[in-house]
This record gives sequence, C-alpha cells and structure tokens, in this order.
Amino acid sequence: MAGVAGGGGGNDFQWCFSQVKGAIDEDVAEADIISTVEFNYSGDLLATGDKGGRVVIFQREQENKSRPHSRGEYNVYSTFQSHEPEFDYLKSLEIEEKINKIRWLPQQNAAHFLLSTNDKTIKLWKISERDKRAEGYNLKDEDGRLRDPFRITALRVPILKPMDLMVEASPRRIFANAHTYHINSISVNSDHETYLSADDLRINLWHLEITDRSFNIVDIKPANMEELTEVITAAEFHPHHCNVFVYSSSKGTIRLCDMRSSALCDRHSKFFEEPEDPSSRSFFSEIISSISDVKFSHSGRYMMTRDYLSVKVWDLNMENRPVETYQVHEYLRSKLCSLYENDCIFDKFECCWNGSDSAIMTGSYNNFFRMFDRNTRRDITLEASRESSKPRAILKPRKVCTGGKRKKDEISVDSLDFNKKILHTAWHPMENIIAVAATNNLYIFQDKIN
Repeated sequence: MAGVAGGGGGNDFQWCFSQVKGAIDEDVAEADIISTVEFNYSGDLLATGDKGGRVVIFQREQENKSRPHSRGEYNVYSTFQSHEPEFDYLKSLEIEEKINKIRWLPQQNAAHFLLSTNDKTIKLWKISERDKRAEGYNLKDEDGRLRDPFRITALRVPILKPMDLMVEASPRRIFANAHTYHINSISVNSDHETYLSADDLRINLWHLEITDRSFNIVDIKPANMEELTEVITAAEFHPHHCNVFVYSSSKGTIRLCDMRSSALCDRHSKFFEEPEDPSSRSFFSEIISSISDVKFSHSGRYMMTRDYLSVKVWDLNMENRPVETYQVHEYLRSKLCSLYENDCIFDKFECCWNGSDSAIMTGSYNNFFRMFDRNTRRDITLEASRESSKPRAILKPRKVCTGGKRKKDEISVDSLDFNKKILHTAWHPMENIIAVAATNNLYIFQDKIN
C-alpha cells in the first residue's frame, strides 16, 4: 500500500474527494453529531453512530463496468435506532442515547453482526436481507387475518415469492447492568466468541451468547475513592492472541495484560510509559498526557496511542519508550491555556492504521486531519470541507502558520476554528479509502487513480 502524500516518489499518490454524507445546515442538531465510525472486516460496509442513538450503515456499491473511473460509492444500506435515552431512578441519572463505539464481528454467514454501546448498555445487532416472502398460508389470509379452521377444505403448500429487498436490523442480545461508570471501549476478541467492555475503572469480559453475566478482568477502583489517581481511557484485544489485551490510562501509561496468568488481571504483564522531560513540564502536562485512544497494528507487533498533542507507536517488545512519535498539532502548545478554558483540552481524538500498517491517521481542529507515513517519515495535513467537495477534487495539503509572516496558502493558528474537530476517523482495511467524521457530516476520500 502506498504512502500518505503526493510527491516525487513512484509509490506516492494524492487523496481526492469521493463523497460527503449529511445535511449542509449551519445549525447542527446535537443528535446528528457523529460519535463513532467503523469499517467492517471486508471494508464493504461502513457504520456510523451518532449522539441521537442511531446507527447508519453504508454499503459499497459494485463497480460499474460502463463507468470505469467511478469506483464503488458508499450508499445508505440500513438505518436503525440502536439506543434510546433512559433514566436511572436509583441514582437519578439520565443515560444518554449517544453511541460511544461500534465494533463489527467477522462475517460467518449471509447476515452481518455488530456491537454498539452507549454509556451503560451494549447491544448485539443482526443486519440481514430479505428479498422473498411466503405466500399461500393455510391458517391465515394474505392480509394476515386468521381463517376459520372449519372453512379450510384443502391443504396448501406455501410458496416463496420475490419481493423488494428489505434490510432488517434486529437486536439479538442486550448486555446490560454490568458497568457502574461510563463505557468508553468495546473490543471483539480474535476467538470471535468473547469481547471486552471497559469503563473508567473496570474492564469486563463477555461471551457473545451470554447476557446475564460477565467476568471482571480489571478493577482499578480504590477502596477509598479519594485515593483515585487515574482512570481507564481505552482498551483493546490483541488482533491474533486471544489472551492478550491492553488498556490505557489518563496518566499516559499503557498496561498489557495476559489472561493466562490470572483470572483478575490487576497485575499487568507489561507496562509502557515514556519518561517525562522535566524541562517541558507545565500545569497542563498531566491533562495532555492522558491517552484518548489505543489501537493494535493489524500485524499485532505494534500499538499506537493518541494523546492530546501527539501519536506514539510502541513496539510490544520495548516498554521504556515509543519507537515513533508524531506531533499532530504542536503549534497548539502555546494555546493550552485558552484550550483549557474552553474545555477543548479534554477532547478525545481517535487514531487508526491503514491496512498494511505503513501509515496512520488522526484528527485535529478546523476540520483538519493528519496522516503520517511510517516508512518515509513524511506527514500531511488535509481538510474535510465542502469547498473541496467536487467529485474527484484533489485535496490540497494545508499548512498552519505559527508566527511571523503568513504565506498565501497558510492559515494562522489564531484563526483555527476549535468547534470544528475531527475526532473519529476510519481507514478501509484493504484499500486507500478513508472515512472522516466532521460534526454531522461523513466525508469519504480515496486515492486518485491516474
């Protein structure tokens, strides 16, 4: 797979606009804000969840032979209400319907399965197609009314007749009442039978068939809550070893645990932490070192963590420091005070790998998102905006000017819009197709075919 940016090399390519989904309105309803984006294992389906508790699934169309340059576009396949707002009467707490995470299960048959979660409840959804219906029942008429059994004189054999394609989403399992705190992560195990869910202080292990019990595998809740110093921010299973998982903390550390060593994984097998540089310590050091996302590489050799200002790549065999560090928006270091005042410093940016683990992507402000090529060490800043949303329009690299004289194509750091932020991105598992959530719009970009 090629690198991240256009240039002189033979492997390089340019990103171009493919599609944008969502309304253009200036006034964005809170419920329409996208809160998670996820490709399935084949990349043919793309799911988004929003703050209104809805899940929208896009399906990639088959490529059209008569239009060789139009690669398969993603169109709406199914939309359903996954979660509703609830109220916890014991604690007098409202439970938001917002979808925190979606995770696809590997496809085993014609149907697709995904897990979606809000703050408290995880649901397993089955998405299946129906293009035939049965007709000619014995005990009921075509309109569904029951027939009088005494008037049935002959036995009919029902037949299947074709009908318009219907995509049905049905909840197959509901995993509830296992989390006291807000769920921030779910991750399907490589054994395809179990998955984990993590909240601020605990991680639970579930079996996909069993809804009434889960096993608590990590519990960092102190006996006295006043002694609480850190919380769990993200957790993920290893892509190949079903006994290994990692979880990150608000202190900037990552713990790798092995479920073979003990049933309760309070004692980690590996502890990843980068020593802090005393010279750069400030009031904000602890806040900006909190890890907002952790992702294993597809190979399982590396993991990537995102903190407020940077992305770090760790080799699982080396705990004392990351092997690669990429600055996402270092120009914001001088603006941390105002970012603290407007609460942006607590934004949780996610990160993702491309299919071959050679490039990584993460979001920033002003609808900018960043890509880093691990082989050439080059990086690029691109923008998700409707201004460059003409079909196949090439995305121009963006530059942020930090001081001094601003060049023509640069944008000043003082004019960045901190309300426009790219928190959620996804990269197709096999191809150079990316999905970028910008508030209530989903942008899809792909590499330009020459």
